[in-house]
Amino acid sequence: MRCGRGLGALFVGVVFGTLAVLPAGCGFGGQGQITLGYLLWDENVANSYLIRVLLEDEFGYENVELQRSEKVPDVFDAVAEGETDVFMDAWMPNHRQFVDEAGDKVEVYREPWYEGKTVFGVAVPNYMEGIETIGDLKSSEPGMITGIEPGATLMEKIGQNAVPQYDLDYSLVEASTPAMLLELQKAYSMREPFVFVAWSPHWMNLEYDFRYLKDPKNALGTADDPQTLHTVARKGFAEDDPVAHALISEMRLDSTQVGSLEVAINQAVDEEREIDAGVRDWLEESENRSAVQPWIDAARQAERG
Repeated sequence: MRCGRGLGALFVGVVFGTLAVLPAGCGFGGQGQITLGYLLWDENVANSYLIRVLLEDEFGYENVELQRSEKVPDVFDAVAEGETDVFMDAWMPNHRQFVDEAGDKVEVYREPWYEGKTVFGVAVPNYMEGIETIGDLKSSEPGMITGIEPGATLMEKIGQNAVPQYDLDYSLVEASTPAMLLELQKAYSMREPFVFVAWSPHWMNLEYDFRYLKDPKNALGTADDPQTLHTVARKGFAEDDPVAHALISEMRLDSTQVGSLEVAINQAVDEEREIDAGVRDWLEESENRSAVQPWIDAARQAERG
């Protein structure tokens, strides 16, 4: 499935758009104020903006802030230290170590917000013929695996386990997710060899034809196993803000909904509009409005006490 220029522009919009419209700092302290911690992962940008728009439009919140972290450990530290209220994209069990380090300072929502099977691994474009396993990379260019943010469990497993176990003469490059996607776009358009870290849910699975490489030596261990995606909140958040807690705890999105939300955001950015506008466009679709209505109803109930 090819989705046109809009999807290809999402990561550019995230890089430039979020810097322009996302305020920094802490906003919690009572109903109407909340700070959402996030990483530049497209599904995390999408669900954070969605919750922000719903809190503002449906419940009159006036100070919903988004605070970005550059590294995976940092976003958990921010929640644990009370700098943010929640982080809504913990991949479990890969992020269990960060939750354990935070101890009783954080609480993990029991039910995952993503309804579907995740995929996470090393990938290559389909035009790179004869590369089916990580070991096959020994006979291929470019001698580099383009990764994502430092601290991601899969990144550690690739560098510490996969590269030496498969005896690869490859370097693992840490990068922001938008930077990795930009390099993917360039390589794909030129049909150049490119090895990268990929995952689902994510719009890249719609925009590009690629395959996840098999790991016959199980060098990645459980890091590439299917994950469940959860919200992590600072201790006491549910009591301090029962409305936002109820809304977030009821959030459920499947792969189609995540993908279409990312596309709507991307289209807004491509048209030089704010990301919030893309979320509101998505909410105007009746099936999407129906999907979020149970979350709103739960928050209304909490509002009534």
